[in-house]
Amino acid sequence: MPLSHCIGRVLFDFVSLGYDALPGCCLLITSGTTDMAGLTKDVPLPTEITLHQATRALEISFADGKNFRLPCEFLRIYSPSAEVRGHGPGQEVLQVGKKDVTISAVEPVGQYAIQLRFSDGHDTGIYSWDLLYGYGMEQEQMWQQYLQRLKEANALREAS
Repeated sequence: MPLSHCIGRVLFDFVSLGYDALPGCCLLITSGTTDMAGLTKDVPLPTEITLHQATRALEISFADGKNFRLPCEFLRIYSPSAEVRGHGPGQEVLQVGKKDVTISAVEPVGQYAIQLRFSDGHDTGIYSWDLLYGYGMEQEQMWQQYLQRLKEANALREAS
């Protein structure tokens, strides 16, 4: 069993965290590793996480058979960080100019989440399994809300 695996350009020691590495820039989370799926016990565990650098997307497969392909831009604009969400309701900061952002690193956080490092330097959001599952389930609605907010702010997805 390999001790490390490369996602993008970053090496991780997955075995010490209870993960098995797979070829092809994937992270496989083995069954029986934990019975905690993030912060909510009824959300299934991810079984595979793949960073597709060419298409700028993070693909996540879950134990219930659902598979989500989340664009880097989507994950960046909906970062769970205080920089994006603020410190309370109504303090959200509209993220603009993020169309071409990429993920430069994916790092495990315990056995319940990952931390993403983006090409624009943002790296403070912790993406728990239940958050990612929710994003996958609500992606289209969230994306349309974002586009509407951009329109109302007369802002662009493209960097200026």
